Amino acid sequence: EVQLVESGGGLVQPGGSLRLSCAASGFTFSSYAMIWVRQAPEKGLEWVSAINPGGGSTTYADSVKGRFTISRDNAKNTLYLQMNSLKPEDTAVYYCVKDLGSDYKVLEYDTWGQGTQVTVSS
Repeated sequence: EVQLVESGGGLVQPGGSLRLSCAASGFTFSSYAMIWVRQAPEKGLEWVSAINPGGGSTTYADSVKGRFTISRDNAKNTLYLQMNSLKPEDTAVYYCVKDLGSDYKVLEYDTWGQGTQVTVSS
């Protein structure tokens, strides 16, 4: 059974940092592109970032480019999202998502984690 378990969310002040983690199991993690998606209160889903299976290629939404960094450790079956210079508008539930395949530029959402809450507020 494919499982994705996010952690690392919490309350942080504007300008602060957080690192989200996503522990993956039940599939060959190193064979799939992985994605971060978020949902702000009373808003729709927003794609945040994606990474190719090897970890050497990444893409970001314009809203987070230059502030967030996606990475992965295939030996640990773990996906990360380093979030710096956080803004109140980054407040959302952040989801780790397994792609259907390996192409990080053509996103096909497959399995979702349960999400982790990030709140940016003073």
